[in-house]
Amino acid sequence: MAYLTGFHAIEERLRAGKEAQALLVAKAGPRSREIVRLALAKQIRVDRVGAHDLDRIAKDHRGIALEIQTPSGEKDISFDEFLENAQDKTSCLVVILDEITDPHNYGAIIRCCDQFGVDMVITRNKRTAKYGDVIAKASAGAISWVPRVELPNLPRAVEDLKEAGFWIFGADMAGESITKKDFKGKCALILGSEGAGLSRLLRENCDALVAIPAIGQIDSLNVSVAAGVILYEILRQRTP
Repeated sequence: MAYLTGFHAIEERLRAGKEAQALLVAKAGPRSREIVRLALAKQIRVDRVGAHDLDRIAKDHRGIALEIQTPSGEKDISFDEFLENAQDKTSCLVVILDEITDPHNYGAIIRCCDQFGVDMVITRNKRTAKYGDVIAKASAGAISWVPRVELPNLPRAVEDLKEAGFWIFGADMAGESITKKDFKGKCALILGSEGAGLSRLLRENCDALVAIPAIGQIDSLNVSVAAGVILYEILRQRTP
């Protein structure tokens, strides 16, 4: 069992119709009352509890917590189903996260994926951030809206995407400027880990490496910031 405690995270999960067992309420402020009304409308049980009960089961709560069973690893569609559906599309965008271990980065990237129209996020089912409540908060609830799938073999997933007509771009400082690449059609963006960047096999499977033009003195952007910049450029190119 797990608990979500951020207002945005709870609200968006309820709005998205995701699984939830009960809403636990210790302090019914204005925002909490709005969430209670939403939970009741979604036929989610609302339990009144003491503040000490929430202190024991959910850290950093604000008088409210949503009890759930699966804080991470959820999926709305399988990878095979996604590839099958993509056959009939002329434009599709996938983000592949190569061992993003910081849950704050993971959540921020998911928030960017929601804002910039990513159709699927793929992660490895090991060595990836797993702290569901932190991710949900960092994503401002976007985790409930962005389709995600965890796979054991990312290089194999890249090969499958290529066979389905996707172009594979890896984010790397040594790459060509994102303003000089064509991101229309079906494409996948690989974001490497916070420290090591792209792993060797994934780098070798990229059709091209892309970089963000910059003039600063330090060597790189945070991976979640880089994700936002690159995904914005992709959306800009795809927008008539």
